[in-house]
Amino acid sequence: MFNPFNQIVNKPIPIPPQQGQESVWDYPRPPRLEDTSKLIEIVCNGVVIAKTNKAKRVLETSHPPVYYISPEDIVMEYVIPASGTSFCEWKGLAIYYSVKVNGKLLEKVAWSYPEPTEAFSSIKDYIAFYPAPMDGCYVNGEKVTPQPGGFYGGWITSDIVGPFKGDRSSMGW
Repeated sequence: MFNPFNQIVNKPIPIPPQQGQESVWDYPRPPRLEDTSKLIEIVCNGVVIAKTNKAKRVLETSHPPVYYISPEDIVMEYVIPASGTSFCEWKGLAIYYSVKVNGKLLEKVAWSYPEPTEAFSSIKDYIAFYPAPMDGCYVNGEKVTPQPGGFYGGWITSDIVGPFKGDRSSMGW
């Protein structure tokens, strides 16, 4: 099978999860939205800009979870609307945010769905953050690894196994 870049598409071989782990290959498509009581923290330029144990996570085949946080659990003075939009076939039209903390500006590092589809209505106005630009994003105290590739915003922890969609070699998945 060939992808648009005329390269052979390699089918991923899922890593078998160990006890206490989840495989992203067991996540559904279309994605599922669920509440989580895990402690979610985001640090930018030395400041905790978000902290909650009431986040929501989106689980989709081949992707590590994306965490959405209520604005009430974010220090919103650091969050600035940014230009641009994108469209998700499952969640709808996304808008973007930049983050500015103590003079450090990170552009378009977060996004939200102001009018999500019915299936994702509970993340209305919740904000998700790309982990790579931050000092650290944490799940229950564990610093996450960003999903590969830069486009998707998944958070990889030791209890999540892949392989993960995101880098150029995964384009045909």
